Amino acid sequence: MGSETRKHLRNIAIIVVLAVAVWKLPGGGEASVTISNLLWIVFIGGLLFFGYRMYMEHRETLFGLTERQRGVLYAAIALATITIVATRRMWNEGGGLGAILWLGFLALSIYAVFSVWRAYREY
Repeated sequence: MGSETRKHLRNIAIIVVLAVAVWKLPGGGEASVTISNLLWIVFIGGLLFFGYRMYMEHRETLFGLTERQRGVLYAAIALATITIVATRRMWNEGGGLGAILWLGFLALSIYAVFSVWRAYREY
């Protein structure tokens, strides 16, 4: 076996040992939920930082848009954010209508962003 194969087997063994520890040790379920929540916080923080960087790098372009286009863009981003935050509630508690509304809201926000981009590119 080559060194790469040993490395992969070692990494797989580590993952299996951690999974068995979470499964069998008392309190492992709560620990895994805590770790999952921490990872989600880091992920959301990364997305917020990415959004901030995109805004700072392209704010001159954003201020070059008309008031209407900027309003449509910000409203589309807000609609997509609210829809994604409410995904679980819309899919689980809303039934079929909630799922259709979820898809419709996301499609509407994507269309709005695309229309602003298309209007910006026409100049």
